[in-house]
Amino acid sequence: MRASKLFEIGGIVAGLVLVLFGAAAIYMGVDGRATVRDSIKQEQITFGAADDPAVAKFASQWADEQVTTGTQARAFAQVIREHALESSGGLAYAQMGRFISADDPKNPAGTSDEAAALKDETGAPLSNTARNTWITATALSTALNMSYMAEQMALFGIVVGIALLLSGIGFIVLALGGALRRREAPEVATSTTSKTKPRPAIITG
Repeated sequence: MRASKLFEIGGIVAGLVLVLFGAAAIYMGVDGRATVRDSIKQEQITFGAADDPAVAKFASQWADEQVTTGTQARAFAQVIREHALESSGGLAYAQMGRFISADDPKNPAGTSDEAAALKDETGAPLSNTARNTWITATALSTALNMSYMAEQMALFGIVVGIALLLSGIGFIVLALGGALRRREAPEVATSTTSKTKPRPAIITG
């Protein structure tokens, strides 16, 4: 009896702990999601027009709208990357040199050889603008992608919090309902039946 009571109390305590953790997880998830969205709104980012091929490809439903959610931030990051690829002729960061090539100044591939680089009036090599644009685009898209990931993590925290909350309530209900108590086997009353011998038949004749 004492052990079953301890199990009951332990179930209630475990349920309360799960409820508290669940409520805390839900609060942190909601607060984190709100913080991410407020931070995105502060940047005043707006999608371009629908006639922009990059916008039409990744964010046609949000054309000319402000970026306010993590999902929209991820879409805008894809738009930025598409624009960066257009400006670099389809070349990624690692495929471009640090300087503008003197032999082909319009080639975004450029060169990393200072001797072959285009020089300014002071003799210093000119930086590859296409590569610099790619660096800026990468920094912006990375920040936007992080906003998307942060919002998804906040949603995951809310889901986990709900699961913990429901599990805790279930523990408490089971404990209070006596499901964790040790049930005693009921005593089965045994009834004895008396066996009577059959009376001999009386033959009259």
